[in-house]
Amino acid sequence: MSQPSDARFPDGFLWGTATASYQVEGAVGADGRGASIWDTFSHTPGATFHGDTGDVACDQYNRVADDVALMAELGVRAYRFSVAWPRIQPDGSGAPLEAGLDYYRRLVALLRDASIEPAVTLYHWDLPQALQDRGGWESRETADRFADFAQLVAEALGDEVGTWITLNEPWVSSFMGYGTGEHAPGIASLDAALRAAHHLHLAHGKAVQALRATLASTAQVGITLNLSPVRAVTGEPADVAAATRVDGFLNRWFLDPVRRGRYPEDLLGHFANLGSAPPVEDGDLEIVSAPIDFLGVNYYSARTVVASAEDDTSLARLGAADSVAPGTPVTAMGWPIVPEGLTELLVRVARDYGPLPLFVTENGAAFHDYVDPDGEVQDPERVAYLEAHFRAAHAAIAEGVDLRGYFVWSFLDNFEWAEGYSKRFGIVYVDYGTQRRIPKHSARWYSRVVAANGLG
Repeated sequence: MSQPSDARFPDGFLWGTATASYQVEGAVGADGRGASIWDTFSHTPGATFHGDTGDVACDQYNRVADDVALMAELGVRAYRFSVAWPRIQPDGSGAPLEAGLDYYRRLVALLRDASIEPAVTLYHWDLPQALQDRGGWESRETADRFADFAQLVAEALGDEVGTWITLNEPWVSSFMGYGTGEHAPGIASLDAALRAAHHLHLAHGKAVQALRATLASTAQVGITLNLSPVRAVTGEPADVAAATRVDGFLNRWFLDPVRRGRYPEDLLGHFANLGSAPPVEDGDLEIVSAPIDFLGVNYYSARTVVASAEDDTSLARLGAADSVAPGTPVTAMGWPIVPEGLTELLVRVARDYGPLPLFVTENGAAFHDYVDPDGEVQDPERVAYLEAHFRAAHAAIAEGVDLRGYFVWSFLDNFEWAEGYSKRFGIVYVDYGTQRRIPKHSARWYSRVVAANGLG
């Protein structure tokens, strides 16, 4: 991929950062908040690295004013955050807790006062445990409860928030939470995963309906999907077929229902051969494919796969394994660094699922950061990673992609789900013992990118 020396982004391009409620807020027992599936899961022995939990996390619930002030100091233009469902409805239904709504009202007011655009994600994985006890995402009821929750939050924040994301990464919620059991609620079943995925789709569609009925017509409503380009290691038919199956599993299983109102036929056939199917009822897919105003894309890496009986994806039995060339640079998560994959992905989504405005709603990397003797956190690997991906996004715009903004993951080091506190994605270092925030060199670099609206 060519590397232009000067990459200016369109006027009004939205540069932001992002976090998720359970990863940063802490204060899990404050002001009537109920338990979430991640509270339960992280307190299950062996479920997370060293038994780490989000009980304290970054304590943003109590430090929100300081965190917004730091964003303002860095010149960040937007902040994508999620609303903790158990803070609003401890049991997943019923009247809202005003204390919970007041926290988010305060956060939005602080952002507005700092000229930072708030972008609300309604679901970033912290399902109320009470709903899980009634079946969780395997139950259709949960989709209805989510629509009710969306309406409550929209009524509380709608006058001050113009950007709304229904779900974050439903692939992870369903296939890692209910399929492999690596994430909360820790269930390992393909049937359960397909039920959860469909009901998450349905929840998205019902939430879009609720938001449209509640918000001003100018509000922008979308969904965020984690997507990856999938390449065959060779042009051999077996490898190409394996890559097609993996693409269906990772990408089309969520893109097709949301944008085309149907599941991909090849994957339906594959799952049918395994004795599984999504529990689709009449009218469901019309609800799922309700028009959206934008699509959020979370991108971390590309996948190169080879046909293999030693299946990396045993959950779905796709007959494929990852193939990583020797010497390929990787992040601390072990993910290959493939910036050109972002260009490929954005162009493909725009071509196959547009026309539709796109946002990169997450992109970033974990590296082995530490505070040096001078009190600095030097992270040249992250700067190089972000610069390469920004240039990849710019290349997509040059190819005609309607990309409106870019949210760096993450604003703060935080609780990285099953990895606990062992992985640091933030542009701001968090000393978890003292909760001290130290902007990394990448934060200062990003500040200059935002000010210049591009790369010099």
